Amino acid sequence: MTASSSNAQIKPLDSGYAAVNGIKVYYEVYGEGRPIVLLHGAYMTISSNWGQLIPELSKTRKVIAIELQGHGHTPYSERKLSRATLASDVEGVMDHLKIDSADVLGYSFGGSVAYQFAIQSPQRLNKLVIISAAYKSTGWMPEVTNAFKNLKPELFENTPMHTAYDAVAPDKTKWPNFLEQMMASAREPYDLGDDNIAKISAPVLIISGDNDGMDKIELIKTYQLLGGAVIGDFGAMPKSQLAVVPAQSHVSLMKQTKTILGYLDSFLQ
Repeated sequence: MTASSSNAQIKPLDSGYAAVNGIKVYYEVYGEGRPIVLLHGAYMTISSNWGQLIPELSKTRKVIAIELQGHGHTPYSERKLSRATLASDVEGVMDHLKIDSADVLGYSFGGSVAYQFAIQSPQRLNKLVIISAAYKSTGWMPEVTNAFKNLKPELFENTPMHTAYDAVAPDKTKWPNFLEQMMASAREPYDLGDDNIAKISAPVLIISGDNDGMDKIELIKTYQLLGGAVIGDFGAMPKSQLAVVPAQSHVSLMKQTKTILGYLDSFLQ
């Protein structure tokens, strides 16, 4: 069975809400084994971001997929949106599910939350996987940052993101509020700190598309902060890894299920 054909057929073993930090955060649990937490990209849902990966990952792992504040089944909240709070929400869901520590995989906006989780909850993290995400605004090419500044609600009309939201949101009328909150967040520069990244002790796998909008010079600097970009033949190989996938954009990269699974299999052993 291919990932795509199993996509619609797999159902979570468990799903529900965890009351954390003043909001209710929705989660789904699939499979059994060592836990891995999935954090989706901006404006996405569990299904729209991870629908292809979950059926494969859950064959050998306990997969905990979370929908961040205002996304998917998780209700919209006026609570200030910050990566620190969202990372704390992730820890709260883990508490709710009685999971001491887990691998964490984040894509795009979820990847920046995953970096924050690694910084503030190191004892809860085993290994970290970051797909096409930066820990600071300047990790993106200037054109991307400018595009974030110019986001408008009408750009999201009749998009798959809006359709996915309408399919599961507890209150569909909150879509404009949710958009405004997320767009305001996207316009704010952020920087989780070079020093904080350098202190991450867990092994990190970074996966980036060669044309995904990430500044590749900054990406190499990030990898260096994590102990990578050394001469492997002259000493020990670093515990962190960097994969740049050819001919991929930010959006298309997430659809390379087989490629991503290959990297995950070898890194998460």
